[in-house]
Amino acid sequence: MDTKIGSVDAAAEATADGVVGCPPAAHCHSIAPSAPSSAAEASLGRHLARRLVQVGVHDVFSVPGDFNLTLLDHLIAEPGLRLIGCCNELNAGYAADGYARARGVGACVVTFTVGGLSVLNAIAGAYSENLPVICIVGGPNTNDYGTNRILHHTIGLPDFSQELRCFQTITCYQAVVNNLEDAHEQIDTAISTALKESKPVYISISCNLSAIPHPSFSREPVPFFLAPKLSNQMGLEAAVEATVEFLNKAVKPVMVGGPRIRVAKAGKAFVELADASGYPVAVMPSAKGLVPEHHPRFIGTYWGAVSTAFCAEIVESADAYIFVGPIFNDYSSVGYSLLLKKEKAIIVQPERVVVGNGPTFGCIFMKDFLQALAKRLNKNTTAYENYRRIFVPDGQPLECMPEEPLRVNVLFKHIQKMLSGNSAVIAETGDSWFNCQKLKLPEGCGYEFQMQYGSIGWSVGATLGYAQAVKGSKRVIAFIGDGSFQVTAQDVSTMLRCGQNTIIFLINNGGYTIEVEIHDGPYNVIKNWDYTGLVDAIHNGQGKCWTKKVSRYRAIHRIRVRSNGCHFRCALMGFCCVYAGAIRGGAQGGDRNGDGDETGLLVLHRGHVAQG
Repeated sequence: MDTKIGSVDAAAEATADGVVGCPPAAHCHSIAPSAPSSAAEASLGRHLARRLVQVGVHDVFSVPGDFNLTLLDHLIAEPGLRLIGCCNELNAGYAADGYARARGVGACVVTFTVGGLSVLNAIAGAYSENLPVICIVGGPNTNDYGTNRILHHTIGLPDFSQELRCFQTITCYQAVVNNLEDAHEQIDTAISTALKESKPVYISISCNLSAIPHPSFSREPVPFFLAPKLSNQMGLEAAVEATVEFLNKAVKPVMVGGPRIRVAKAGKAFVELADASGYPVAVMPSAKGLVPEHHPRFIGTYWGAVSTAFCAEIVESADAYIFVGPIFNDYSSVGYSLLLKKEKAIIVQPERVVVGNGPTFGCIFMKDFLQALAKRLNKNTTAYENYRRIFVPDGQPLECMPEEPLRVNVLFKHIQKMLSGNSAVIAETGDSWFNCQKLKLPEGCGYEFQMQYGSIGWSVGATLGYAQAVKGSKRVIAFIGDGSFQVTAQDVSTMLRCGQNTIIFLINNGGYTIEVEIHDGPYNVIKNWDYTGLVDAIHNGQGKCWTKKVSRYRAIHRIRVRSNGCHFRCALMGFCCVYAGAIRGGAQGGDRNGDGDETGLLVLHRGHVAQG
């Protein structure tokens, strides 16, 4: 069965022959032994730029500052590398995060300390989500090290290591390049470590080194390459044997996919096992989009008490379950309330397999294990047949009158019809998590959200980066609440400048709705903005954009119909405001009591849709 997996396959396309860190063949350059590079091309800055292109980075998100300006000149000069200027460092980091989700690796460039400390939160989020983001910082002049000088953009001490110390806990490797002798080695080690560990790395480049040539950069460098990882063969065979014995004696086993499938690049292997085993296939909420929902035995999201209908009953009643790449945190386990038993579980992590309460097998890679297991398991469809016996299809929302207030179930009914294999969904932290989990993803449709770190505002920058990575092949549809949007709204301007055709649904809740559900108080109410007016001001007649406020069924119906009639490659951007009070059945206190359309927002960045 040929089953394509949205974002997992998208990341895989940024590699050659399935080898992590090796770029597509079109980007590999053969070594020219007799043609020395010019002095400009032999500089440190150009070497770094070439390495980024070779591993699949073609867009770098940056904020200029006096410590990185020369480096930016050399990045711009590299063919195949675009510099995307962002409104602030936090959004640049979020954009690199989104780009890495689509392409397998991302990069951002900021200035010393003021820029580095501003991007920290985004890099921490990328670390928690296992994304290889290369964070490049323009550092102090080499002549300033060891001089006891106090530099601007610092906290007023002659110690330049504050930024480095902050990055040490949220990156897997730190390179401070303040001499040319080991610059080649440090840069290559940092990039390869990011790819091998699937974590962010930090590279500081002294501001006076970027333009200087060095013999180590004087010729076309060897194209970047990482050798594939190999499992311990004896351990692999033992793990497969123990798992086969465990699962083949089970009566109604199930499979559940987790978020670490992405790290292990094991999406296709997961599908192979699902096809061969006959087990029903569920997905953890944090792995939505990594498991194909068009698979014939897909049964939905396993999320404890808030699972897809009938999914939890099948998973929790199974006598054996194989969890592939799970992360059991308080979010994904609904406060550690999952009704699972360790002795029934096989846990497959990227480099480790645990069978029930019994043996643990290390140095075994997930892809190898799943492929080997698929060849040995007996097919067993009992659990899926049980699912079919109890399954009742979802009901359809009642038809609305044109002037009837818009309801959330009706809104998402129309959103569902907008999805295709040429789209990707990005869900912001908050109630968008729960609403978007109900969407059924068509084949090839990507899905991204930040469940582990959950930083509000992440989705604006991530949407910018993801849309830039898939430009021309997919349209991004993002769902953002007003509270999150107020954190990072500025980079809607960068989306416009880049000609992106993203669709953003911005739901104005009059405050932090997810916090209201946890514990309400006056601190959850925020100042209401004229969101469409804000985007009009950002647009300023430059770029392609429209805005619209919506509170009634009629308007969202027209938007959906016209949206589906527009090709996914069209390059116009729209902004549509939906009254959240209507879809929730009433407002709550403070600025939530705004009148009509002004208290709600749904943002669309998309191809041209006539207003109406």
